[in-house]
Amino acid sequence: VLVLLCAQKVSAQEKISRILTLNQVFELAADNSKRLKLAKTGIDAAKNATEVAKNSRLPSIDASLSLSYLGDGTIMDREFTNISRAPMPHFGNNFALEASQVVFAGGAISNTIAKAELEEQIVQLNYEKDKMDIRFLLTGYYLDLYKLKNQREIYLKNIEQTNLLIKQIKAKHNEGMALNNDITRHELTLQNYELALIEIDNNYDILNHHIVTTLGLPHYTVIKPDSTILDMKLDSSTSADLLQTATDNLPELKSAEMDIKIAEKDVKLAKADYLPSVAIVAANHFDGPITIEVPPINKNFNYWYVGVGVKYNLSSLFKSKKNVRLAKAQQQIVTETRDVVTEQTEMAIHNDVTRYKESFEKLNTFEKSLQLANENYRIINNRYMNNLVLITEMLDASNTKLNAELQVVNAKINIIYNYYKLQRTIGKL
Repeated sequence: VLVLLCAQKVSAQEKISRILTLNQVFELAADNSKRLKLAKTGIDAAKNATEVAKNSRLPSIDASLSLSYLGDGTIMDREFTNISRAPMPHFGNNFALEASQVVFAGGAISNTIAKAELEEQIVQLNYEKDKMDIRFLLTGYYLDLYKLKNQREIYLKNIEQTNLLIKQIKAKHNEGMALNNDITRHELTLQNYELALIEIDNNYDILNHHIVTTLGLPHYTVIKPDSTILDMKLDSSTSADLLQTATDNLPELKSAEMDIKIAEKDVKLAKADYLPSVAIVAANHFDGPITIEVPPINKNFNYWYVGVGVKYNLSSLFKSKKNVRLAKAQQQIVTETRDVVTEQTEMAIHNDVTRYKESFEKLNTFEKSLQLANENYRIINNRYMNNLVLITEMLDASNTKLNAELQVVNAKINIIYNYYKLQRTIGKL
């Protein structure tokens, strides 16, 4: 039994590899990311706030009921003399039903509702922004995993080649055609490769942990990036087209526009204090006994009324001016903020487009460098095996080839990264 339990425990901790495309990573993040779940909760709260604001359009209805014990009254002269007791009916009751409906409030109600709806849209835009931020973060992690995967394969290939080279040098050493120092130099290179391989595996494990945590996957899951990502078709557009796309889609720009509209509503709300509030009112009262008569009348008295009520805050004549001035100042701030965000977006687009084009040029350069490095390594290796060059030249050729291979792999990934960075900048990620 102990053996079986231990076996199950070990099995439960085994790593499980899972190949995921980048789109699948995005879908899992949308479902399981705690940050996005928090943003969704904020959307629900904003919707409730809008519904609460709409309650201002509904009539206000108040009902009250009271039962009381009335003590006897006391009658006296104005000089507090000739005091006598006035019997009162001891049981008192009061029931009131009052209703009012605001028909005009200077636009305060409609602007408050409109402001709440705009704030709801901003919360939705913040969710879209968070979603794109999560996607871009995961894109960076995902592409770094792909880089590390390819780097690992390159190092394993070079380790294999170095082991073969060491074997060949040892054979030459036994024949007296190579120095022991040559073997030592290559073994040192081999150890450096193996150390780099350990660092790659550790970096892969760290990035993998970030991804599975964000995606809500079991901690023993190992994400394997889909190799077909290098075959994806990438769009190209002009900077002018991209700026228009950003204006239509980027949450930061759309939020800035919403802030301007909210500021406009705040100005209207501040000006609404200059106007009176008009409401239709209706009420019914059922009271007893009738205590306004002396002696009191021990009967119930019911009366009702319907009318129009007008309310005006006279202090608004000297207070609202400052409120309006403050609202206009805040409106100017959000307008200038919108202009700053637009300017920053335009500069970011230009930067990302430039880097995106540059990444293709780098790839072409690195591919040519790799071709030359492979040819150089082949020639140097043949010369070294024929004792025509020194060990240092052989090591330099090997390192040059390794660096060229890594540069090509990283350049291909950088093209995709710069593409997704541009998509995040224009709000299309």
